[in-house]
Amino acid sequence: MHDNRTDGPAIPSSSGRPWWAANEALAFLVELVALGCLFWWGFSLGDNLAVQLLLGIGVLAIAIALWGTFAAPRARIRLPLAGVLAIKAVVLGGGALALYGVGHPVAAVALAVVVVANTGLAETFRRRPASAV
Repeated sequence: MHDNRTDGPAIPSSSGRPWWAANEALAFLVELVALGCLFWWGFSLGDNLAVQLLLGIGVLAIAIALWGTFAAPRARIRLPLAGVLAIKAVVLGGGALALYGVGHPVAAVALAVVVVANTGLAETFRRRPASAV
């Protein structure tokens, strides 16, 4: 008998689910790009190299700490879906805003569109049974 429960936050297997696996790979890439953009933005705020590095690394460290604590697949603190989505909005949306802040508005909009589509698909895939995807 097949169990069709979809209320749990279980991470599905990528076996037989190529779209899910591709979206998860894209999610990882988007996370890295957002973190890179946050570092770039922080770095751009300083007057000299030491301050630039401090700000870039500081912004990056805060984003990584938020992500690892609350939004990563193996987060130390499990928030309800709304909380996880809020952290994702701060970090991933912050990456798009950071890209805008360093003078690339078109790329920022493109990143924001990819973030929203990828996150929406990821949450849909996580809550549907393998046979329905």
